[in-house]
Amino acid sequence: MTEPLLRTERMALRQVTRSDVDRLVLLNNDDGVMRYLDWRPPTREQVVAEVEILLKAYEVYPRHGQLIAELADSTFVGWFSLAVGADGPAAPELGYRLRTAHWGAGLATEGSQAMINYAFAELEAERVVAETMFVNAGSRRVMEKCGMRHIETFHVEFDNPLPGTELGEVRYQITREEWLVARTSR
Repeated sequence: MTEPLLRTERMALRQVTRSDVDRLVLLNNDDGVMRYLDWRPPTREQVVAEVEILLKAYEVYPRHGQLIAELADSTFVGWFSLAVGADGPAAPELGYRLRTAHWGAGLATEGSQAMINYAFAELEAERVVAETMFVNAGSRRVMEKCGMRHIETFHVEFDNPLPGTELGEVRYQITREEWLVARTSR
């Protein structure tokens, strides 16, 4: 098993391996997880293809990307990510998916905060961004607890929109300066 890249109080976060495919399929078949993502979860074949893309991305950006989250007893929680997007590694996009069995325990905030700290302290990011549906109050709360602030609401056209799509998507961010101020005020 791959060594953890990060540890939080309750979780180890490590890079994805091919042996994680079944765990990721399980996560994607959790109705609560997919509620704000898609009507249909990706197939096993699509998950296998996604894992191959992640493994190639680690070659280009070895300290970015998706990380599997596990508890001390190796229980699979979900994943957290710092993806390199259009603005490059200076502005990674925070993402996360946790199994509904682990919702409400503060793990999303704990893991997200660790990823944000890592982005600024280790990756020298200038800012961290995140997006979700406007109606995804749980994810919005996580972002706010991590010091991120709402910067934009925008609309995307979908062929088969999910309920709530008409209210738009939201983008949050935290800058290095904001993160530094928050660290010194604790």
